[in-house]
Amino acid sequence: MKLQEIYDILNEISPFELQEKWDNAGLLVGSFEDEINNIYISIDLDEELLSKVEKNSLIITHHPLIFSGLKRVNFDTYSTKLLKELIKKDISLISMHTNIDKTHLNKYVAEEILGFKVENSKEFISYCDVNMSFDELVKYVSSKLNLKTTNAVRCNDFIKKIAIITGSGMSLIDEIKADCFLTGDIKYHDAMEAKARGLSLIDIRHYESERYFNTLLEGLLSEYLKKNKLKAIITASKNPFEFFIEGETVE
Repeated sequence: MKLQEIYDILNEISPFELQEKWDNAGLLVGSFEDEINNIYISIDLDEELLSKVEKNSLIITHHPLIFSGLKRVNFDTYSTKLLKELIKKDISLISMHTNIDKTHLNKYVAEEILGFKVENSKEFISYCDVNMSFDELVKYVSSKLNLKTTNAVRCNDFIKKIAIITGSGMSLIDEIKADCFLTGDIKYHDAMEAKARGLSLIDIRHYESERYFNTLLEGLLSEYLKKNKLKAIITASKNPFEFFIEGETVE
């Protein structure tokens, strides 16, 4: 099967033109004329995962391997090491990033993973009515995402409405109209800013909130895969972080 055909299906599901200007979603490695024998889906690409991928395959990731222009290809950085192996093994790479964040991923995590009903959405932001105490909400979200430790900022003891952005969403704090904001990659100064605004925060982490990309995309492609007798191989790239309590690993 030609790569072009698969790309066109992905573009129908979540148009690449919807990506942010700074993003680099789309075909990153390969040619539209490439013949594809296997499809792998993963949130990220790493060396361990790539070592298991067969030749003439397509990998579809959430995060782009290349964000900005490469000035040197010396094979000693994260992206260039993997690029070398992709080319050697004739493996193509497509990334679906901010386009699928906007069209599917945020709503999918809010409804299918966390079990809330999305009342309305604005590009990246999904809004849900929860009517829970802050303590109950932190416990509930932590359980659903399997977080043993959770950073949170309390400004309200009772939460009527939440806003959710998977991955890293603090740059959009000015647009949030809710009692509590759930997102990842929350920094110290982000927390101070939210506290000043009276906006509660729950850090749902980057990897932990976006790892559901794999099952989401597999579901979106299921009819196409069945029709063409293809199978999507779900591959779990590893979270680079470990989490400790008093020196003991907990996650």
